[in-house]
Amino acid sequence: MNNYNNQLVRWLVRLFSLLCLGFLSLLMGNFWFVNTTSDKVIKPENGCSRNYEVALVFGTSQFLRSGRPNPHYYGRIELAALLYQQGRVKHLLLSGDNRSQYYNEPAKMQQDLLERGVPLEAMTLDAAGFSTFDSLKRSQAVYGLNELLLITQGYHLPRALFIADHLGLKTAGCIAKGPKWSAMRTVWFREMAARLNTLGDLYIWQRKPNVLGKPQPLEL
Repeated sequence: MNNYNNQLVRWLVRLFSLLCLGFLSLLMGNFWFVNTTSDKVIKPENGCSRNYEVALVFGTSQFLRSGRPNPHYYGRIELAALLYQQGRVKHLLLSGDNRSQYYNEPAKMQQDLLERGVPLEAMTLDAAGFSTFDSLKRSQAVYGLNELLLITQGYHLPRALFIADHLGLKTAGCIAKGPKWSAMRTVWFREMAARLNTLGDLYIWQRKPNVLGKPQPLEL
């Protein structure tokens, strides 16, 4: 019985050590992301003042699982429309998931931006932006872009900017409005894990985009 108890204690100690190591890796990875990209993050109230030819708007669902409007989606749409109307950006690359004829993030973004006064010719739809990595890689390899303004929420920007830097893209990020922290706990924890996974994507298994396709350089 004592031998069984000793083995159980050793097993629990090892498990606890692994959990601590995993948690420490998570914290260190996230600190690295935030620290290396913080100088590229701009709040709208601070201007997002530099003019860019193209802004990449990351797609997301219009609605939450509860059926309510998704504040992440509308925050990105409102900011993209505002920056275009202010003349801060000349063209919007709308990149998102088009998994079926019934779910098309770029097309929905285009529709809502048209309603906000952005002309059709000022938008390009990227229907194969299945992930942050895919959207950024395709902006470079398919659309021939090397400099971009990234439009998404503040929690997402460090990862997007980190990936962009790894790909050799020159970027800055403008923070779109989103829900308060009280409604973001699950999202933040998922994002922390996603950042750590991104390190594996970039430095270990050399991730490739789901769909790349032929170059279609934007004519600006």
